Amino acid sequence: MPTLFTRIIDGEIPGRFVWQDDVVVAFLTIAPITPGHTLVVPRREIEHWLEADAETLAKVMAVAQTVGRAQEKAFGAQRVGVLLEGYEVPHLHVHVWPTQSPADFDVKRVDPAPDPSAMDEAAEALRAALRAAGHGESVPG
Repeated sequence: MPTLFTRIIDGEIPGRFVWQDDVVVAFLTIAPITPGHTLVVPRREIEHWLEADAETLAKVMAVAQTVGRAQEKAFGAQRVGVLLEGYEVPHLHVHVWPTQSPADFDVKRVDPAPDPSAMDEAAEALRAALRAAGHGESVPG
């Protein structure tokens, strides 16, 4: 059975994509710690990051870094948090989110019901920053 992320990647479930290429996608999480909180996910289902080949893992982290730089610009972040996870969805993914203080690293502070229009605005701000940084070929819409 496909993972939730595969279903989002395949378009069965909507997602606010900010990056798409042949190997990796990035989309806003539905439960952000801060506005712009993004998940970077390989298209291929990989349950655990230790199972990823070096090339795929390098690509995931390179896109996470690119997204993080765009988050700094789009949201005026002092730092950008990153977390490899896989408990809730067994599909390798990296959380990347803009931060202003160490308090923004508390994963218990997620917003379980963010305002959809604010999410759309955050996605567009991030897409604009990615385009401005020269990554338009990978930015949807």
